[in-house]
Amino acid sequence: MKSQWKLPKTEQIWKLLDKYKYVLLILIVGLVLLLWPAEGEEQLRGTLPDSAAQDFDLAALEEKLSQTLSQVEGAGKVTVTLTVKSGMEQVPLTDRSTSVTERGNSVEEKTVVINTGSGQEAVVRVQRGPTFQGAVVVSQGGDQAEVRLLLTQAVAALTGLGADRITICKGSAEPS
Repeated sequence: MKSQWKLPKTEQIWKLLDKYKYVLLILIVGLVLLLWPAEGEEQLRGTLPDSAAQDFDLAALEEKLSQTLSQVEGAGKVTVTLTVKSGMEQVPLTDRSTSVTERGNSVEEKTVVINTGSGQEAVVRVQRGPTFQGAVVVSQGGDQAEVRLLLTQAVAALTGLGADRITICKGSAEPS
């Protein structure tokens, strides 16, 4: 027996393509959009940029602030001490599902995790920086009003603290 299936002629193929061209166009556009990488996809997968993934080092920040503020004209040698209300915080991505029961609505929240080669890891939705509580700046030029103002403005700009949480003190002169 011979096969009853015949290959369609080229004219028939072109007629079908012409008839269903818009459907095919929509399918192609949909596939391209599905395969297109989403912006910020790394954040959804829990990978963080190297600078954000580093642990917060309070001593290094205080040292850097001291060096920076020492360059303010008239400040002299500067030492900075910061108090931290809360350190670096990672907020996990959660999946919330609501179901209706006889007793009312039931809300269930689960942390989204991904499987890595070495186990499971929570997906990070947001990483928040430290929250500072106050700052004390000891400066050799701390008795001059202009220097105090400049140091207060600089510390406020770098830490987000208000002027009421920043104290500028005059430091002792360095021994020769």
